[in-house]
Amino acid sequence: MIGQNNVTGLQHIGIPCSDIDVTVAFYTGLGFKTVMTTLNKAANEKVAFLRLGDTTIETYQVKSTAGVTGSIDHIAFSAKDVSRLYEEVKAGCYTILGDGIESLPFWEHGVKFFKILGPNNEVIEFSQIL
Repeated sequence: MIGQNNVTGLQHIGIPCSDIDVTVAFYTGLGFKTVMTTLNKAANEKVAFLRLGDTTIETYQVKSTAGVTGSIDHIAFSAKDVSRLYEEVKAGCYTILGDGIESLPFWEHGVKFFKILGPNNEVIEFSQIL
């Protein structure tokens, strides 16, 4: 079974938004704390990570959102070794999205991740915080 000893649980849920300040205020009102804000320079998107207990939301401001039920962009799972997991997924019958393992300068030392397509067209991300 792919990822059995590598995937450790839910890392975050990615929610695109049209107004990051309104979105942060909404989740803060529900008890979430902002644990990081940054700019994804490659996409020119403001990003905020919000956390309540063991649940983390990554929200990022885009020019337009679907604005309908089901418009969560992705679900991310933590990986101990994203490179090894990527090789296991490549050997399986999964549709890999994007250009393989990607990286962003999020968190203190960055993050490596890759995405696959789920059976209902949902995006599943496997992410390793470095």
